[in-house]
Amino acid sequence: MYAASREASSRAREALSAALTGSDSVAATTGSELFAVVAVLDDQRSLRVALADKSVSSSARAELAERVFGGKISAATTAVLTTAVAQDWSRTRDLVDTLVLLGREALLRAAADRGRIDAVEDELFRLGRIVEDNPNLEQALADRGKTAADKRSLLQRLLTGKVEDITLQLAEQAVGRAHGDIGIVFDELSDLAASLRKQIVAHVRAATALTPQQREHLAASLQRIYDKPVTVHVQVDPALLAGVVVRIGDDVIDGSAVGRLQRLRQSLG
Repeated sequence: MYAASREASSRAREALSAALTGSDSVAATTGSELFAVVAVLDDQRSLRVALADKSVSSSARAELAERVFGGKISAATTAVLTTAVAQDWSRTRDLVDTLVLLGREALLRAAADRGRIDAVEDELFRLGRIVEDNPNLEQALADRGKTAADKRSLLQRLLTGKVEDITLQLAEQAVGRAHGDIGIVFDELSDLAASLRKQIVAHVRAATALTPQQREHLAASLQRIYDKPVTVHVQVDPALLAGVVVRIGDDVIDGSAVGRLQRLRQSLG
């Protein structure tokens, strides 16, 4: 985002924090309603352009949002929405993307209030791996020829009763708007859940499954390096032969047998 949108996004997030002062139901409702607002904006280009039009006063944009959505969303969601549209955005897309982010954060806040954010984070990570390992499923979820409703229906059939309600809601909304790698979208959601818990995420590929003790030792070692609590997500990849590859953000630590062989070949070549 450009500077104006970064400032606008920051103020919108402040409004969300102020709005989520009640029970977990307030956060859950706000998240769901923000997703509903985004769905309307995705369908109505003229409306989303009008709500981000900097040539119109901020008060007029807020009044337009109230006229369109008033009585259809809660007071908390209205406060977040009107604050967001009253800001000056560099691009219309930045407004919509921020509303998506706020909806995700609100739902994850609800999961945290229920004591279920760890489960949601883990389920989102596992969904990313399931999609990654099933090309047919990935293609179905990324198919531009299918409607968002079709993709949500597919996820509902696969996941209802098997994951947390909030996991399903986040996944449905994500696949409905995604235009790229679905697995990456689920990873981003999992990482967002970890960040809200003030943790960083280590994506680990291991030649064999790690024992609980190995996972704890790895997490403790990474915490000493990064000076922050670390969530370890492990994906088994036999192609590594032995060892692990750890990715944290842009950092990659390759301790696999394949990595060692590649380095040896480079040193000899």
